[in-house]
Amino acid sequence: MELTETHTLPVAQQRTWDALNDTGILRACIPGCESIDPDGENAYLVTLSAAVGPVKARFKGRMQLTDIDAPNAYNIVFEGQGGAAGFAKGSTHVTLEPDGDAATKLTYTASAQVGGKLAQIGSRLIDGAARKIAGEFFKRLGAQVAGDADGATAADGDEAGSAATAQQDTESNGAADTEPGAGATKRKKSWTAWISKS
Repeated sequence: MELTETHTLPVAQQRTWDALNDTGILRACIPGCESIDPDGENAYLVTLSAAVGPVKARFKGRMQLTDIDAPNAYNIVFEGQGGAAGFAKGSTHVTLEPDGDAATKLTYTASAQVGGKLAQIGSRLIDGAARKIAGEFFKRLGAQVAGDADGATAADGDEAGSAATAQQDTESNGAADTEPGAGATKRKKSWTAWISKS
């Protein structure tokens, strides 16, 4: 799988760089992310849940930042195991460029390999799931950095952002879960998780 996309974020380049290196912000922005913990210099252990077509799994993996050129670019090398669902590994090259005084153009190119059940469901489903996850990540990231940059309404923005994130989690979990009656349980868990984080 290969994926290249460009997104514009409504804050300056340094603020964008800081956000991309803040584990708290990343945990809130990555769909299905349960934890990001430091594991040595510029490396992190990551746990997340994801659904790709009919395959749902909890992945545990490691993410390493390499070729760091702050605040302009870095590479992310990742690998993860999802038990019976299979594995994923690959790399992403991320570059940041100023887009005027108060915006940043972020471009990334990702390549990944999958194995196990994930490899059996077809590249079209995998590509679609990857684009959906990436789109949700940048939507949340944009909201996070824009909220942090707006000091005058920071408190209101945080509350609204938290509620929006919780609702997105609810919608994502409900959409990913196709089992009858399970949607309500998933939504309840998302709200419970959100309340406990607040």
